[in-house]
Amino acid sequence: MAEKEIALLQEQIEKLNEKKFDLEAWKNSTLIYLERIFGKDSSKLRMIAELAYDYSSWNLRDTAATGKISEKDPVIIQAREILSATITELKTFDVPKTDFEKLKLWNLLKDELTGKSVKEIENLLQENDFDKASKIAGIIETVEKEKLAAAISKILID
Repeated sequence: MAEKEIALLQEQIEKLNEKKFDLEAWKNSTLIYLERIFGKDSSKLRMIAELAYDYSSWNLRDTAATGKISEKDPVIIQAREILSATITELKTFDVPKTDFEKLKLWNLLKDELTGKSVKEIENLLQENDFDKASKIAGIIETVEKEKLAAAISKILID
C-alpha cells in the first residue's frame, strides 16, 4: 500500500490549518509530491496549481483584518477535498504505475528477447487485438528461464 505517499499528503492537509499559512509555498510543495506520485500530467496537479484567492472577496478582507483564516475559506476547503480524494484513491487503488516503470521493464525485456520478438511485441502493442496479452505472453515464454529470472530480479532490485 502507499503508506509513505498517504502520510505525506496527510501532512499537507495538516499544514492547511497553520496560523501562518502561505498558499503559494503550500502549493509548491504539494505539487512536487503529487508529481512524484502521479506524474506530471495528473489532473490533481492542475487542480492544486489553479487554487487561488479572489483578492476582491469580502472573505479575504476579513482575513486580512483579523489575521485568521476562516474555517469557511473556500480555497482551503477545496485544497483539503482534493487531497482527501487523492488519499482515498491511493488507499483504494495504490500508487499508479508510471510510464518510466513501463519503459524500464520494456528495456529489460528487450535485453533478453530477440530482435524479431521485440518487433512482434511492438506490433502487438499498437494493435487493438482482443488476444494481445496472451500473444505477448507467448512471445515472452520463449525466453529462457534463467534470462527471465535475471530480468525479474533486476526489476526487484531497482
